[in-house]
Amino acid sequence: MKKILFAFAALLISTLSFAQIEGKWKTIDDETGKAKSIVEISKNSKGEYVGKIVQLLIKPENNNCVKCSDDRKNKPLVGLEIIRGMKKDGNEFSGGSITDPKTGKTYKCNIKKDGDKLNVRGYIGFSLIGRTQTWHKVN
Repeated sequence: MKKILFAFAALLISTLSFAQIEGKWKTIDDETGKAKSIVEISKNSKGEYVGKIVQLLIKPENNNCVKCSDDRKNKPLVGLEIIRGMKKDGNEFSGGSITDPKTGKTYKCNIKKDGDKLNVRGYIGFSLIGRTQTWHKVN
C-alpha cells in the first residue's frame, strides 16, 4: 500500500511540474549566443504568465527602455515586464506578447518548454515569421 501511495504522489508531483515555466531563466541572444539577462516568469492574479527582467548580464546602451512606446517607456530595464498575458495551452504557452527592450518592439509570443530550456518565439502575424531564442533554467 505504501508503494502505491508513493507512486501516486510521485506521479502527481511530476504531472504538476510538467510544462511549467515559472521560475528564473537565463536569456540567450539568438544572434550573438551570449547570455543577456535573467527573466523571472510568474503567474499573476489573472492567472496569466508574465516575465520580468530581474538581472542584466551585459551592460546595455541605456538602463531604461527608451524605445518602448507603451507604459514601459523610460522604465528601468531591471524590473521591466517583457512577457505579458501568456496562457497555458496544452504543452505550450501562447496568447501573450514579448517586448524586446533594445528595440522597444512588441511581438506575439509562444513558449514551449523542453526540459530545462524554454523555446521562446516572438513573431508578427504568423508564427512562421519570427525568431526563436532558447532560454536556460537558472537553479
